Amino acid sequence: MEVYCTRPHCPQPSNHFADLGDQITLRTVQQKYCISCGMPLILDARYLPIKLLGRGGFGAAFLARDRRIPGMPLCVVKQFQPVGNLTTTQLELAQQLFEREADVLAQLGKEHDQIPDLFAFFPVIAQSLQPGEQSQFFYLVQEYIDGQNLEEELAQKGSFSETEVLEVLQEILKVLKFVHHKGIIHRDIKPSNIMRRRDGRLFLLDFGAVKQVTTAPSGVTGASTGIFSMGFAPPEQMAGRQVFPSTDLYALAVTSLTLLTGQEATQLFDAYSNQWQWRKQVNISPHLADVLDKMLLPAANQRFESAQEVLDALALRNTSPAIPPTILPSPPQTPPSSPPTPNSSPVVTPRPQSLPAFSTWELLGGAAFSGFEGALIAIAIFSLIPQPIITLGVAALILGGLIFAQTRRWIEGKDLLIIPAITSAIILFVPLLRGTLTIQQVVILAFAAALVAIAFTALFRLIYKLLSLIL
Repeated sequence: MEVYCTRPHCPQPSNHFADLGDQITLRTVQQKYCISCGMPLILDARYLPIKLLGRGGFGAAFLARDRRIPGMPLCVVKQFQPVGNLTTTQLELAQQLFEREADVLAQLGKEHDQIPDLFAFFPVIAQSLQPGEQSQFFYLVQEYIDGQNLEEELAQKGSFSETEVLEVLQEILKVLKFVHHKGIIHRDIKPSNIMRRRDGRLFLLDFGAVKQVTTAPSGVTGASTGIFSMGFAPPEQMAGRQVFPSTDLYALAVTSLTLLTGQEATQLFDAYSNQWQWRKQVNISPHLADVLDKMLLPAANQRFESAQEVLDALALRNTSPAIPPTILPSPPQTPPSSPPTPNSSPVVTPRPQSLPAFSTWELLGGAAFSGFEGALIAIAIFSLIPQPIITLGVAALILGGLIFAQTRRWIEGKDLLIIPAITSAIILFVPLLRGTLTIQQVVILAFAAALVAIAFTALFRLIYKLLSLIL
């Protein structure tokens, strides 16, 4: 039988023991040790790790067998690995936090059938690789969910349909409603932490980043500890500030976008406009798109306040029958995709639509328009009212209105050529508006102003990009 060593950085973690093939020996042997590093292999005298499932920044997960139960069913052993050289006090604190987390997980798994059950938690003390020293390791043992997580499913079958994403939303929102009611924030919702069992049942995994907010001592704000997945965390979590139920709702919306588009979360967010750019890449009902956009708003108090609010908003979408769960077939078959549902009623929660971001050419074209038009307006006003202060004030007011109209996309495209052409014609054919300037001078000044505006816009855009990379 193969037994896998759980010591971090073990040079040869895979161990083969021929005698463990005998059931009596397997159930009665006291202990086995790693041939390479001497680490105890049978954890808590019960669990035999057989395969590494994955490693993260805070630990590792192993597939294991429980030799105390008939049939030796599979389970998941998670090992918490404190980073760095910790003092005795720090290790004690880490153990207390680990045990508190285990208490939370035990309560959640026992009360909700879409959260894996917690079977055990315990420390293991082993001889260190350094002579004369000991190392302490902490373990959680959880229920094993036989299936695929949604990240694996996405890689296998491609982007999800609207029907499939609605199924994920409705199921996980019900789980989050329960979790949030317990005063707990998950803080790490993403496709790899949502598992679909072979029968189609969805499970929410990896509560290693949970934040229990209702039992915090007086004066504690529930600030984030910095555990999150890049691209899925909202601004308040990335800033290390207080987290809320809407923090999880934001991450669930980002998860939905990645499933709908098949793209990484970081590819869907435009840092320059500070907006999510995804609607043009999918074909879904406007109602669902608006619900997702509200979940993605940057301020926590602008989003839905609870999972139930999102469920209510989705329920108003239509009155069609409940969406049947997707059943995972046995490998290597590929699960069939459900057909998308037809577009339905308009959004119930009114909110302004997000405007598409400006491309570089649109920004430079708008700058040329503003500079050219601003010069013509200033020449005309100064010819009528030869007072520099009044001319600058009125011209700035009109130009500000034109720029605002561009930001709202009331003026765009051909308007940027038509409006300056009309203004130029009026000034050129009405001598009173030119004052003492010739036609050639008016044209030169207007084009010079346009070039200056383009130069300044390009410079500020370059500075912004550099600061974005640095910060």
